[in-house]
Amino acid sequence: MANSTTAVAAAAVSETIRTQPTFHLLLVCPSGISRAQLEVDFSPVYDREPHPDLDLEKRIEMTWEQRVAKQPSLYNGTKFRYGGYNRAKAGEGMTVSSETVCLHLGLTDYKTFLGTNLSAEWDRFLVPVPEDVDRCKHTASPLGNGAIVETVDRHVLVLQRSSNVGEFPGHLVFPGGHSEPQEVGIEGHIGDNVEFDKNEINQRIALEMFEGLIREVVEETGVPATCLCEPLFIGISQRLINVRPTAFFYVKCTISSSQVQEFYQCATDGFESTHLLAIPKAELLTEANKMPGCHQGGAVLYDLMTKLA
Repeated sequence: MANSTTAVAAAAVSETIRTQPTFHLLLVCPSGISRAQLEVDFSPVYDREPHPDLDLEKRIEMTWEQRVAKQPSLYNGTKFRYGGYNRAKAGEGMTVSSETVCLHLGLTDYKTFLGTNLSAEWDRFLVPVPEDVDRCKHTASPLGNGAIVETVDRHVLVLQRSSNVGEFPGHLVFPGGHSEPQEVGIEGHIGDNVEFDKNEINQRIALEMFEGLIREVVEETGVPATCLCEPLFIGISQRLINVRPTAFFYVKCTISSSQVQEFYQCATDGFESTHLLAIPKAELLTEANKMPGCHQGGAVLYDLMTKLA
């Protein structure tokens, strides 16, 4: 969806990321979208479509069987799949707070993610069309999340990934993970013959996107939830390699970067990271070149937000 904000974002990318671009900004919300402004449309319409090449489809299962044979503890958990968005901008005379964004979400799982987006043949699953939703209709495309946590002394929290993780070990990343369907009681799509409140489910998922993000930050950094302000959704970045999408949120932290370091020593999730860095706000875009593509995009989304403030 082309708009003036996206054009500004593209200019910011060329200005601030000096290396070859490794991401694409799918959605840019520099004013920030609050919990009340973010909506979700959860439907099987946004699930992945099987690829017409049956041999390519079979390799998804083969890849999973090979990975499980090497690592029996692997768990095929469900994830929310990114299927696009609708955006309703504030009308003339209305405030920015009147803007709403509706994310289109389906269901996918870790097995399909490994067999499509993380496959060595990931580009074979793409359709050669410009529109992203149609181009990626055969990939799992689970929607990840990332938190741009800014401390009171204007530093941004970044983690160095450990060698235990499957993706980008040793790289710098923002805290985050995925919103979990199980956290809102979703194990699959509900059939048309079952009575349920679709609006209630959509509201629960939208709420989980904010609450789940805070849980990730608490687990990965050790910072208490009481020191974290309500997140603001600032957009979606997609890694060019394997087309993985990640939703980014801005989170104010009410303590200093030195205090955060003390809490990190007690973080409950010490498996995925080895160090926590507090990067001065002015140096973030430079350090972002050490991040995976989608997280580089997260840094640019944050930069756009700060320039608008």
